[in-house]
Amino acid sequence: MFDRAQELELRQREEALVRQAAKLSTGAGLSHCMDCGEAIPEKRRQCTPGCKRCVTCQHDYEERNAR
Repeated sequence: MFDRAQELELRQREEALVRQAAKLSTGAGLSHCMDCGEAIPEKRRQCTPGCKRCVTCQHDYEERNAR
């Protein structure tokens, strides 16, 4: 249980840093995925303003957190 709490705290901290970085940028979201580092396609960034993950990593993230 303690490991899960640490994992959650780390994830929240990382997401807060990403949100802060996004605020400092143009506000259009990230150009590269925060998980894998690959470029987020322009079409995805236009359709989903503020996205921080590519489609594959977003799917994986949602699968992990659906439990």
